[in-house]
Amino acid sequence: MNTKLLMVISSIIMGLIGIMATFLPQKTLTALEQNPTQVLTIIIQIMGALYLGFAFLNGMAKNVLIGGIYAKPLCIGNLAHFLIGGLALLKFIMNSKLENRYLIILMIIYLLLAVAYGIAFQKTPKRTAQKE
Repeated sequence: MNTKLLMVISSIIMGLIGIMATFLPQKTLTALEQNPTQVLTIIIQIMGALYLGFAFLNGMAKNVLIGGIYAKPLCIGNLAHFLIGGLALLKFIMNSKLENRYLIILMIIYLLLAVAYGIAFQKTPKRTAQKE
């Protein structure tokens, strides 16, 4: 499995969500069909900061060997984030009458990334020869 590609993809996705939530919290809430109150707006901005931090972490660690015992905390952090988030979105979508295509797309992406990080966690990566 190409963990560099996995890290780049997750970094881009989390970066886009982070930018949108940090700088456009009212529009984010409106897209999710929520009334943008002051409390929700600041919570979305704080969540955006978390997403941006995770995006920077993944982007800067894209060249790190991941899987097995290598970078286990990084892999487990991503796995937990995407698995728990994906399952929460799945539960919400199944129990809600709200049919928001953004949430459905996000759920699919989250569950796919959870599977990918689960596979990366289980497999021992192979070192490749590096050019000097």
